[in-house]
Amino acid sequence: MPPISFEFFPPKTEEQRAQLDQAATLLKQHSPDYVSVTFGAGGSTLSYTGETVARLHGIHGLSVAPHLSCVGGTRAELGELLDSYRAAGYRRIVALRGDLPSGMASTGDFRYAAELVRFIREHSGDHFHIEVAAYPEIHPQADDAMADLRHFKAKVDAGADGAITQYFFNPDAYFSFVDDVRKLGVDVPIVPGIMPISNFAQLKRFSDMCGAEIPRWITKRMQAHGDDAAAVRDLGADVVAQLCRRLLDGGAPGLHFYTLNRAKATRAILDRLHG
Repeated sequence: MPPISFEFFPPKTEEQRAQLDQAATLLKQHSPDYVSVTFGAGGSTLSYTGETVARLHGIHGLSVAPHLSCVGGTRAELGELLDSYRAAGYRRIVALRGDLPSGMASTGDFRYAAELVRFIREHSGDHFHIEVAAYPEIHPQADDAMADLRHFKAKVDAGADGAITQYFFNPDAYFSFVDDVRKLGVDVPIVPGIMPISNFAQLKRFSDMCGAEIPRWITKRMQAHGDDAAAVRDLGADVVAQLCRRLLDGGAPGLHFYTLNRAKATRAILDRLHG
């Protein structure tokens, strides 16, 4: 099995914390390369991110990759954060532009992820392995596909070591994206982001917001199961495991799972891949 990694988000309540601990306990049995922790819009989970990363590293013994976002952070604040992460022994960062929360006018000291990557390199040298985002189906705010590819190349030129993609369900979108950036001279590993399917209605809402396309055949097959949650979960695991196999057979260097702080759907996919 190639390297796998998991993404978690910072819990805000005791109940959510217990759920995260349960998910981490179950998923670490699959020996992930690392786990990443998201960074809230406008820095709203700035403290939660640090707490969560420390918990996953200290209590669960996992290699961690905190997300860093341009949004809401000054150079001084982000520099302090990088220093604290370095002192804690973390070696990996996921550097993102981040989304502006509604009603917020400015992004902080950086506008684009490429500027953030450059700052991390200037501040911390080569200490951190830096992952950035990639969008096989094109960033929803990009002017066009070529502009999106140029933005991606700028992040790599600024010092990124690798990329994790937005989730998708069309493997050809991933392979085309990789081919296109290779033609631009980008040679870093591009790991597909994988979204397990457990709640299809929720997935549709997510996908509409972030521009991820759900193929019509998946939607129609899901609709055939109606409110049968177990059947939806089984079909979802089959569909996503099939996607993962196709990606790995085509040369994808690993898989990054968006867990939503739950283990069941991700483990169902991994069980099928190991089976």
